Amino acid sequence: MNYPNGKKALAPVQRRKGKPTTTFSNRGMTLEEDINNTNIYYRTANLAIIHKKPTPIQIVNVNYPKRSAAVITEGYFKQASTTDYNGVYRGSYVDFEAKETKNKTSFPLNNVHEHQIEHMRSIIEHNGICFLLIRFTMHNETYFLPAMKLFSYWDSQFNGGKKSIPYQEIKKISVEVPMNYPAQVDYLKVIDQLYF
Repeated sequence: MNYPNGKKALAPVQRRKGKPTTTFSNRGMTLEEDINNTNIYYRTANLAIIHKKPTPIQIVNVNYPKRSAAVITEGYFKQASTTDYNGVYRGSYVDFEAKETKNKTSFPLNNVHEHQIEHMRSIIEHNGICFLLIRFTMHNETYFLPAMKLFSYWDSQFNGGKKSIPYQEIKKISVEVPMNYPAQVDYLKVIDQLYF
């Protein structure tokens, strides 16, 4: 996969000279899988219509070893994506980003990108419900951080502030998302609590 600037993305190296190496592929997939399963339940139960946004990709080269088995061999991200999920709940537009961190003590702000913050500001400006779901994997906890609360931390990092939000601070300014079955990440309960 290639990025818009034409540079090739580096493939993750699994082993180097017999030693395992760190790979960041599929980072955050556990949270995404849980949210995807939750969204399927929400749609099936007719509670909300929320979908994961596809990443816009320009396919450049395809290998056709046989008619039924086409393989994409080269592609580029068309543009930087905005947030992970969007949809409608109780007549309101919902838009959010999901982030997972192995950091025990803080959430690094470099996990969020400038274009995502700009997108979130636009959603808030148009009275949409916008937030960040943050999973601290080491604590097995997921937090619902309203975008409005995220903005002050984001802006402050450019004026000498911290480049991360401490875990204890996240616990104070966010709402822990209940983990239930079949709604594994039951964020609608938090939306009900904060917005309705």
